[in-house]
Amino acid sequence: MNSNENSRRSFLKNALLLSAATALPTIWTKASGKTSSSSGSVNAGERVNLACIGIGNQGGSDVMSLFNTGLANIVAFCDVDMGAPHTLKVLEKFPDVPRFQDFRTMFDKMGSQIEAVSVGVPDHSHFPIVMMAMGLGIHVYVEKPMARTFNEIELMMKTAKKYPKVVTQMGNQGHSEANYFQFKAWTEAGIIKDVTAITAHMNSARRWHGWDTNIKSFPPAEPIPGTLDWDIWLGVVQQHDYNKDFVNGQWRCWYDFGLGALGDWGAHIIDTAHQFLNLGLPYEVSMLKAEGHNPFFYPMSSTILFRFPERGNMPPLDITWYDGVNNIPQVPEGYGTTELDPNIPPTSVGKIQPAKLNPGKIIYSKELTFKGGSHGSTLSIIPAEKAKEMASKLPEVPKSPSNHYANFLKACKGEEKTRSPFEIAGPLSQIFSLGVMAQKLNTKLLFDRDTRNITNNKLANDLLVGLPPRKGWEQYYKL
Repeated sequence: MNSNENSRRSFLKNALLLSAATALPTIWTKASGKTSSSSGSVNAGERVNLACIGIGNQGGSDVMSLFNTGLANIVAFCDVDMGAPHTLKVLEKFPDVPRFQDFRTMFDKMGSQIEAVSVGVPDHSHFPIVMMAMGLGIHVYVEKPMARTFNEIELMMKTAKKYPKVVTQMGNQGHSEANYFQFKAWTEAGIIKDVTAITAHMNSARRWHGWDTNIKSFPPAEPIPGTLDWDIWLGVVQQHDYNKDFVNGQWRCWYDFGLGALGDWGAHIIDTAHQFLNLGLPYEVSMLKAEGHNPFFYPMSSTILFRFPERGNMPPLDITWYDGVNNIPQVPEGYGTTELDPNIPPTSVGKIQPAKLNPGKIIYSKELTFKGGSHGSTLSIIPAEKAKEMASKLPEVPKSPSNHYANFLKACKGEEKTRSPFEIAGPLSQIFSLGVMAQKLNTKLLFDRDTRNITNNKLANDLLVGLPPRKGWEQYYKL
């Protein structure tokens, strides 16, 4: 047994011992305890043995997208609420797959049979699951953003380096589609160069719009649904009483659980610019607008300025983020129409209204201006007259050889490299974490990129780490 295997086994043993104080839920599985491939006819060795943690809503969508690649055997499901209506579609599709409520129990019982895991759970729950999986040598596909706090993301990146054979992928799906390959090709060809400013915008309604911003406390306790394990749902976060407005997507509204509109859509809007313009981390984050600011959940509208320094031969660059239904940024002359791009999926609260500015970005360079959408939407040069002039100079853009899910599974098989591994997705996610700290405190933050500290605000610097984990969950921070 090599040192890595010893380390992983030791980690699993210690993690389970340290979490013994937390009551483990019942395992929902067949009495035989045997796993079974949902496809049945293909040898497991030809596909990746995949466990799925979080099987409703976005997690359920991930399950089906991974399965539909034809590259995965689904060997286990884990969800804190197996009786919830939003899990039924997946469970009916795969009735024979073993089921668990606690990811620790799943890894204990089936870790040796699991090669990869998808993690489609609330932001605050990403960290312990991902850390345990990587410690066991299990490949990880985790939804965006990578985690909730700057420090959690830092630890995830360090752990990924510790286990270089573990494949990682963050779930910003457009990072394997046309926008990724176009931005890469146009940057390499010098079409996109000398960028000085980016306007990023997401102006559709969010779940918290319409809430009372004058609240003085969290919502009152409600009876916990009998099918839900609230203790495991809370995970590392300090104790909160159950309320329906904390679960089923509502978690994204609260600073304690999610990263708001920025963490939700920023990963689909500024991801390619962040990677191919080598942005790294900002040196300054400023709140320019925080309409309806309160200490519990996100503003009704936010305008956040992120400032990045020179990078090699690239000039300083500012990204200005706009969210909120009426917080629509000014667009340049010649912007054109705002038809709804079919590559942009609907929001969690309904369809995007094409009469408004659709989620996307405007990229300003010294010579050209680009208009782009979200996810896989490609860029266009504006105004139209300039686009016609540039048409013959544009390089050919290769087609994607695999979507984001297939890219992950092929990387698990050693056939490709992931396009959004933790080394790329981590700094991007940390930008969102810094932006959320500025939102919560409604202030300007000065960030030292070398020491990775906030230099002008002690409370904000403490928030890089955040509150200590709840008792029984400390071990994931000690790797």
